[in-house]
Amino acid sequence: MKIQYTLNELSQTAEELIKNAKHKTFLFDAEMGVGKTTLIKEICKQLGVQDTISSPTYSLVNEYKGRKDTIYHFDFYRIQDEEEAYDIGFEEYLDSGAWIFIEWPDKISNLLPEKSVKIKIDLLDDGKRALLLG
Repeated sequence: MKIQYTLNELSQTAEELIKNAKHKTFLFDAEMGVGKTTLIKEICKQLGVQDTISSPTYSLVNEYKGRKDTIYHFDFYRIQDEEEAYDIGFEEYLDSGAWIFIEWPDKISNLLPEKSVKIKIDLLDDGKRALLLG
């Protein structure tokens, strides 16, 4: 599925992603500054998170409580190797049944579950984002 959206259409885009999700683990692939965290924040809001949502760049993972589920938001940009993901118990998070949102999944490619939603985001020349759901 392909979606083009502006920041004004972020809410509808997040709603569409949740509605069409075949799995609760989302892998966000995009260059720095394209809007991975911004989209994740909106998805979290749609899932009922009331807390302040921020990027876990330094902590590696943030935990949020939604209306029905727990949500784990990972940012692996700063890790040097997959061992660091093991050190924080990444596999246990995957087995939790929670929503899992992962920025920079290529950094832990050997640890990713097969059952996941791949989300590729590109910034277009007109400022819109092109999202490819795979």
